[in-house]
Amino acid sequence: MNTITGTGIGFRRDIADEIISLEDGKPDFIEVAPENWMGLGGYWRKKLDEAVEKYPLVCHGLSLSIGSPDPLDMDFLNELKKFLDHYQVSLYSEHLSYSKCDNAHLYDLLPIPFRQDAVDHIAERIRVVQDFLERPLILENVSYYTPLAPEMKEEEFVSAILNQSDCRLLLDVNNVYVNSFNHTYSSTDYINALPLDRVAYIHMAGHEQVAPDLIIDTHGQNIIDPVYQLFEETLPKLNPVPVLLERDFNIPDWPILQNELSRLRSIGQKAWQKSPTH
Repeated sequence: MNTITGTGIGFRRDIADEIISLEDGKPDFIEVAPENWMGLGGYWRKKLDEAVEKYPLVCHGLSLSIGSPDPLDMDFLNELKKFLDHYQVSLYSEHLSYSKCDNAHLYDLLPIPFRQDAVDHIAERIRVVQDFLERPLILENVSYYTPLAPEMKEEEFVSAILNQSDCRLLLDVNNVYVNSFNHTYSSTDYINALPLDRVAYIHMAGHEQVAPDLIIDTHGQNIIDPVYQLFEETLPKLNPVPVLLERDFNIPDWPILQNELSRLRSIGQKAWQKSPTH
């Protein structure tokens, strides 16, 4: 489906110059949220162009709002397609959530009720988006802090979306860990229940524990060992796919990020030296 391989990092303005100037220990690719760069000119557009000359680019969106009851925003999709085409982006992912209602952006990624009517609604919208963008859509399992009128388990909901829409999965391992901790279920059982042959991409990130029974998905801390362990346990069940390190806040010095990249790369190489399981 795409030619992106290896271990990448989110391209953020705080570390843009360091990423562009790297000669050793480089990530294999970079990821941006297209909404943060679409229509942008001047200094930062030049920086993005410099980065793209050096690294393959993938995009991870924020504003598609695939689960919203509102009609799809075709003006936004048109601008998005221009951006993806301009940079020849083959790997475009979004969140299995909603962020827009009654034509108002909510500035958060909110959970969708785990219901069959939501599955039907979203599967149809996925087909429209894929046809319009002329490229596959990859959806990420999101973190959430309360379930909304569920008719099925979270993993059953995610699987139904993937199977009914023929969509691919961005498996966010940290989100699985966060949700399993907050909602007290087995992260391993959750992952094993997913159609793992549909995993196209992996996200890894840190989180923050704010109470004995509550973790918040912040992307503002280093990855903790239990999330690395879940990652290591999961990879042998998958075909080799790209892996991305997300860090959005509290960004540390580059050597710390480079150590995290190296650890992720090492785990991936060890797990996928053998023949894939699917």
